[in-house]
Amino acid sequence: MLTVLAVLFAVSIVAPVLHAWWGRSAFYILAGVLAAAFGWVLFHIPQVVGADQAATNDAPNAVPAYVVEWIPQLGVELAFRMDALGLIMALLVTGVGALVMLYCARYFPATERSAGPFAAQLFAFAAAMLGLVVSDDLVMLFIFWELTTVLSFLLIGYSAHRVFARRSAIQALVVTTFGGLAMLVGLLWIGQLAGSYRLSDILAAAPELSGTAVDVAIVLILVGAVSKSALVPFHFWLPAAMAAPTPVSAYLHAAAMVKAGVYLVARFAPGFHDTTFWLPLVLILGLATMLIGAYRALRQTDIKLVLAYGTVSQLGFLIMVNGLGTEDAAVAGLAMLLAHGLFKAALFMVVGIIDKQTGSRDLRTLSGIGRAQRPLLIISIVAAASMAGLPPLFGFVAKEVVFESFYSYAEVNGGASWAVLIGVVIGSAATVAYSARFIWGTFGSKRDNNGQPLAPTTIHATPDAVFLAAPAALGVFTLLFAAAPGLVQHLVEPFSTLFDPAAPGVEPTYLALWHGLTPVLGLSALTWVLGLGLFWLLGTRDEVPRAVPVVFDAERIYRSSIRALDNFSAWLTSNTQRGSLGWYLFIIVAVATAAPAGVIALTGQAVPGHMILAEEPMQMVLAAVIIAGGLGAVWAPKRFMAVLMVSLCGWGIAGIFALQGAPDLALTLLLVESIILVVFVLALRTLPAGIWTLNPTRFKFGRALLGGAFGLVIMAAVAISMDSRTHEPVSLEYSWMAYDVGNGSNIVNVTLVDIRVWDTFGEITVLAAAATGVASLIFVKRRDVRRRQLHEVPTGSVGRILSDKALSPRQVQEVKVARSFATVAREAWLVAGRTLAPEHRSIIFEVVTRLMFHATIMLSIYLLLAGHNSPGGGFAGGLLAGLAFLLRYLAGGRYELEAAIPFSAGALMGWGLAVACFTGIFPLIVGGQTFQSFVVDLSLPLFGEHHLVSSVLFDVGVYLVVIGLIVDVLRSLGSEIDVRSEEEPKSSSALGHSIHAQTTVGVAR
Repeated sequence: MLTVLAVLFAVSIVAPVLHAWWGRSAFYILAGVLAAAFGWVLFHIPQVVGADQAATNDAPNAVPAYVVEWIPQLGVELAFRMDALGLIMALLVTGVGALVMLYCARYFPATERSAGPFAAQLFAFAAAMLGLVVSDDLVMLFIFWELTTVLSFLLIGYSAHRVFARRSAIQALVVTTFGGLAMLVGLLWIGQLAGSYRLSDILAAAPELSGTAVDVAIVLILVGAVSKSALVPFHFWLPAAMAAPTPVSAYLHAAAMVKAGVYLVARFAPGFHDTTFWLPLVLILGLATMLIGAYRALRQTDIKLVLAYGTVSQLGFLIMVNGLGTEDAAVAGLAMLLAHGLFKAALFMVVGIIDKQTGSRDLRTLSGIGRAQRPLLIISIVAAASMAGLPPLFGFVAKEVVFESFYSYAEVNGGASWAVLIGVVIGSAATVAYSARFIWGTFGSKRDNNGQPLAPTTIHATPDAVFLAAPAALGVFTLLFAAAPGLVQHLVEPFSTLFDPAAPGVEPTYLALWHGLTPVLGLSALTWVLGLGLFWLLGTRDEVPRAVPVVFDAERIYRSSIRALDNFSAWLTSNTQRGSLGWYLFIIVAVATAAPAGVIALTGQAVPGHMILAEEPMQMVLAAVIIAGGLGAVWAPKRFMAVLMVSLCGWGIAGIFALQGAPDLALTLLLVESIILVVFVLALRTLPAGIWTLNPTRFKFGRALLGGAFGLVIMAAVAISMDSRTHEPVSLEYSWMAYDVGNGSNIVNVTLVDIRVWDTFGEITVLAAAATGVASLIFVKRRDVRRRQLHEVPTGSVGRILSDKALSPRQVQEVKVARSFATVAREAWLVAGRTLAPEHRSIIFEVVTRLMFHATIMLSIYLLLAGHNSPGGGFAGGLLAGLAFLLRYLAGGRYELEAAIPFSAGALMGWGLAVACFTGIFPLIVGGQTFQSFVVDLSLPLFGEHHLVSSVLFDVGVYLVVIGLIVDVLRSLGSEIDVRSEEEPKSSSALGHSIHAQTTVGVAR
């Protein structure tokens, strides 16, 4: 089964290529593939019919099944099973699908380029539908269910240039997806209650399942079935879907997709037909749909819409009989399911041929076609008569056993059951009426309002044998199954054994063309008489007046709901997406505060009362520092002061970590906060110094209040979570795992590079992506393109004030002092220090940088290599090295940064990721597992014994990525902004602002 599905999906992928090579003749190949799948299903008939339908998959006499584990942790399997119900549906899907593909070979013009993607989508739909009906796993069933939804959306919207087609496709997608999501909840719920996601196991355990939870789960499943099969109140999407090409209507909306809901009802009926809400929903909605659809079919003037509303009516009929839950109804339901697929697909194909021949589907203008197109008329009469339930056709055979089922049910249950039978008879009479209306409207000769005969409709092209072959074949099967109903009886009877047998002394129903003179035959005759009378009253009118006022219009309610949702979305977007970063943060933090607080309040959780406020006085001091930093950030009048206060909070938290025995975290946080402080200052150079708000006092108080509330709520949530622990923390195992498995004594570092190495690998990938994003927002040109070489830069030109004329006397004096204090030195303390203008140089800063840089780099390498057993690691080492390069930039400018690290930041991050990937892939080459660590003991002269772990190499990759990130940020927020500020025209005010900015940077230094 899995092989067949894989082949079908593979063929759908290459279908556009086949169409590009052979044009519309490619449909013959696709038809042949589906015909082969049809033959594969036929091959399984003896095994399916001879098996015990109720047996589980591992029983010796079970139906054909195939199971392979997919997601064992979740209990999800690739489980397929073909019982009698699946067999009937598979025959319908593959058989009608092959004929529809054959039909497409003549439906589309030879020059239709878009037919290639259409063929792929239609063929993929056939594969998805086949997967749906043979799935024995609830998750797989839902996946195939949603695949049919998405593919039907694409097929309905085939004519994308038409607004109506796009709107109809979206409408079908919204309605069926809504039902599918409700069904998903029900499927997962019933699977949890049954203890298995296998359909066969759930149905076997159904007698033991009861209660409100089961009832609600079944209702949710029925919502999915009702929406997919277009029952009231979701019936409006199916007629609108007639915007699709006729092959789509003949396949999806007659034989396949809309049958998915009927299939789901039939699948769950053996186990759950006696639940509380099953029969009320199935019978009431089914009967309402049958009557409304038939009434609307009699009011249509488009022959395609006559069939569309007729399909809606018949789907209600099919849901009723397949959901009745009796042995007779099971036989009748599957027989009617097969009959409907045969006659309705044939009639839709006839409509497509008429449309291609005449260019019209309006029954008011079609006239005299029956005389000119005898073969088409014969095919249509056979199919329409079968739809009306006339003998000697299979539609009559199936409808007889349906009437028998409802009649027997009414005799046993009485009361409202007789009302259901009466409704079914009325709906069947209406079916006779709109069947006759279709034949008369399509092929009859009409007269105008003056009683004069209309001119025969012009026929542009006569259909060839290939075009007629598909509907003709369906008509032949309709006659064949009527003449030999035992063939179908043989197929459907095994499914009926899943239901309770008939009462003692009552013979079960059977498919036959003649059951004798029975009350059921009288009901059939009554429907013919009533149907012909209804056709005589209403069916021959060009336009049927609105006889019943529309009180409940489902489509109007749907459109109003969508319009209201759009209006609400526009209102919500306009009030939340204001373009203000502060407002966005306010919303995020407010939701992050309200949601946990609401959960804590509604669930009655209490914060533990045995918390320790502080273990030592220094913690209280650091807490005061953190609180002061937070309040200072809120009330800071300038951005630099706010950033400094935020960093103060970070440094205080680093102290807390150090006191709690986490030196790695403390070191890393200290380095991160130091780098972030300088990066913020660099970015703030392009912003005004002051912080402006509409209402400063109130806004600051609100921010402080929200921030405090957020902290308290999160603290309470964490305390409740820790107090609610029922199992030992997983971290307790990390100590011995780090030492024995990771071969390191630093638990934090071993966790990062060994135990949870996949998390770290994802994090460094995110770091590289973040650096790329930051740089892309700043750089206009490629970031690896250098503007000038170091030797080409004139001494003292970077950041130089070109003229003193625009300065005030005080500013001129300040510049002179700066130049005299920092003249260009003969001894170059830094490689590119001479490039800076004298007023921007600090000899002390340059000397300190020269003394500290190399020692800092060596210390970062020590942290990198020693981190496996001591505080440090690749992340801390990379941060420290980044601080060293940051120092070089602040002291010597952008050319000093390029001289310090003459590599592209992107190359550094790329090499870092490559090294990390290599440490993960290399163990696979030597027969290990991904990211598996290896230990090497070396004895080196002079250096002594060394214990090397391969995960240190992964730390090297982290080290390079972090350095690349910091360098990239320095070049984007530092060097690039420097260049832009120097290229801007210097005015007096601009120069004053520049001096202020440089002063700010000096303070940061």
